[in-house]
Amino acid sequence: MKYLHTMVRVTDLEASLAFYRDALGLEVIRQREYPQGRFTLVYLAAPGDSDAQLELTYNWDPEVYTGGRNFGHVAYEVDDIYALCQRLQEHGVIINRPPRDGHMAFVRSPDNISVELLQKGEPLAPAEPWASMANTGSW
Repeated sequence: MKYLHTMVRVTDLEASLAFYRDALGLEVIRQREYPQGRFTLVYLAAPGDSDAQLELTYNWDPEVYTGGRNFGHVAYEVDDIYALCQRLQEHGVIINRPPRDGHMAFVRSPDNISVELLQKGEPLAPAEPWASMANTGSW
């Protein structure tokens, strides 16, 4: 058995790509439109880890996703949690659960998908502004 991908439904493909690709740093592996089914699929992965993919499903006809139809959360191990959280902030992303412990943070995508970020290896030493930053919203 081999893990292939996790699928999340998105309501604004460009906003989602700005989040997952531009802010979070994932790379687009492939993208394909299906006019007969009226949807677009975009597969992304962390640099150097194309085996674990995130599939964004964009349905062309508007739909409100409730009851878990769009998913819960995805998690990524990162080389420097502080640097990535800074990058995310520079892209206008709210850090819902800052990495006060140097180990874990949560942010949300434009479709409210929770993204968990975990420091690779041992936690980094607590540092400002993260150490004293409060939670924002839910994560």
